[in-house]
Amino acid sequence: MQKITEQPSNYRHLEKMSVREILQSINAEDKTVPHAVEKAIPAIEKLVQATYEKVREGGRLFYIGAGTSGRLGILDASECPPTFGVPHDMVIGLIAGGDTAIRKAVEHAEDSLEQAWKDLEDWHVDQQDVVVGIAASGTTPYVVGGLQACRRQGIVTGCITCNPGTPVAAAADFPVEVITGPEFVTGSTRMKAGTAQKLVLNMLSTSLMIKLGRVQDNRMVDMQLTNNKLLDRGTRMVAQDTGMSYEEAREWLTRYGSVRKAVLMFWKKNSEK
Repeated sequence: MQKITEQPSNYRHLEKMSVREILQSINAEDKTVPHAVEKAIPAIEKLVQATYEKVREGGRLFYIGAGTSGRLGILDASECPPTFGVPHDMVIGLIAGGDTAIRKAVEHAEDSLEQAWKDLEDWHVDQQDVVVGIAASGTTPYVVGGLQACRRQGIVTGCITCNPGTPVAAAADFPVEVITGPEFVTGSTRMKAGTAQKLVLNMLSTSLMIKLGRVQDNRMVDMQLTNNKLLDRGTRMVAQDTGMSYEEAREWLTRYGSVRKAVLMFWKKNSEK
């Protein structure tokens, strides 16, 4: 049976379209993605809850994928430490073909059923952890094999896929299926399917970090101060929470290294007076 993501585009003769027609058509297709994600929210909720229960007890979240899917997992994982101030080994993205595949396709890297488990073993994955496979097609051997091996070891598994009833979903305890339909360019799942996967990853990691207490009110109080923009944002947050001047707030933030610590120390010292 042909996968929905591989079905012919709803548009023909793309090469004859004007630039405006191409852009409007892509945009029309993109508008359907959030609705597809919305339908999957109950499944996403189950995956978030299962992940939270493991990570709050010291477990880790792993993403495994190939090609675009693998790169999206690495992107989401790499943004968690600077955004939420968590350790670099709390959320880990693995891609078929290794780091080389982040920038350049590695021939046949995704075709091994055994390689993902070998990659996970390098990180000493165990039953405390959660492994989420990302595969638009739902058939990528690297992901299928990795999830199957995890299940045999009693490790909680999830997945994000864009076809129904796939081997990847069958190998996942908490499958998320976002049915995005045919792509504007036939089979180019870096488009709608990739967008859907990114949205779900945003929801998964952000919900997880909020539940872990890494957000206060609606703000990133544990963000790493890695550039002037973030230092300025943090300074304004400290000033707002304490009533200090901008200059004083910047001094406190620089001293303590995070918005959370700077504000806590300010109020602690003031209560001791």
